[in-house]
Amino acid sequence: MRGEWVDPSRSRVDVAVVAGDWIAAQVHVKASTRSGYEYSLAKHILPRWGSTRLSDVSHGDVQRWAAELSQRLGPSTLRQVVLVLSGIFKLAIRDGRLQTNPVADMRLPRITRDRRGYLTHAQVIDLASQCGDYADLILTLAYTGLRWGELAALRARSVDLQRHRIVVDEAVVDVRGELVWGTPKTHERRSVPVPPFLIDRLARRVAGKRREDLIFTSALGVALRNGNFRRRVFQPAVAECRAVDPAFPVITPHDLRHTAASLAVSAGAHVKAVQRMLGHASAAMTLDVYADLFDDDLNSVATALGAQASDAVAKLWPEATRDQVAEEKRRPSPQ
Repeated sequence: MRGEWVDPSRSRVDVAVVAGDWIAAQVHVKASTRSGYEYSLAKHILPRWGSTRLSDVSHGDVQRWAAELSQRLGPSTLRQVVLVLSGIFKLAIRDGRLQTNPVADMRLPRITRDRRGYLTHAQVIDLASQCGDYADLILTLAYTGLRWGELAALRARSVDLQRHRIVVDEAVVDVRGELVWGTPKTHERRSVPVPPFLIDRLARRVAGKRREDLIFTSALGVALRNGNFRRRVFQPAVAECRAVDPAFPVITPHDLRHTAASLAVSAGAHVKAVQRMLGHASAAMTLDVYADLFDDDLNSVATALGAQASDAVAKLWPEATRDQVAEEKRRPSPQ
C-alpha cells in the first residue's frame, strides 16, 4: 500500500552475516575505535544475536536485552554496544534487507559526568616533582592539554623553539598490546602554545636528537605506553602527593588535559583559544565539555548588565532603591 517492498528472503540471514559486512566497512575510524567495536561484537552482540535472523529481532527484545546489560555495564559502555548493533541494522536497511531499525529509539540510562580532577598550579608542580625524570612530561601535559597519544608521538621536529609552539600532527595508541601510529583524534594538524618556562626544558629534551627521534621515551628508549607509565610512575607519584595532602585529587594522566583547560580559562583564555589548544572540533564542543569552567563568565555578564542598566532602571524605583542601585554600581566586579 505504501509502494514499498522488501524481499522476505533477504531478511532471513543471521545478524552475524551483516555484522561481518558492517565491521569490514569501518575503514574510516581510528584503530582504537575499531578495536572497541570488535570487542562489543565479540563480547556482547554476537553471543546474543549472532545466530538470530534479522527479521526475528524486535524492538522489545532489544530493549529487554539492553536493560539486562545495564545491570553490569556502565551507561557509556552500554551506549557503545547499542551503537554497534544499531549500525548493523542500518546497514541491513541500506542493503534492502529491512525497512525499519529495531534498535531505534532505545531507552538507555543517562550518562552522568564524573567530577574532574582539576589541579592547581601548585599541585601540578608537586606532582611533577614526584615524577623524577618525567617531571617535564607532567608539565607538558598540564600546560599544553595534549592527549597522551599525541605526547607519546612527539618528535624532535615537533617542537618549534623559536615560536614557543608544539606542532601536533601524529598520535600513537596502544591497541591490545600493539602500538598503532596515525593522525591525531580529529585528523587535523594543530599548533599548541608552550609557556616559556617549559620551552627551556623541552629544548634540553631535543638537544642532540635527530628530527624523527621521539622526545619522551621509556627507560628502554621506545615509545611510552599509557598503562605502563600510569602503573610505574604516575600512580605512585599521585599516592605520594596524597600522603602529604589528602585533598590532592585522585587523577589519571588524561586529567592533566582537563587541568590544562582549567588553568587556561582561569588565566583569561577565550573559549576559541582553548578549543584550538585542545584540538576540539568546535568551540561548542569545548563549551559542552568544560561548561563548568565558564560559570564565572555568567557572573561577569550579570555584573556588566547591572552596571549599564542601573541608571535607567532606577527611574522606575523609589529613592531608597535608587541609592541601593548606585551602591551596587560602585562595588568592584567579582573575580
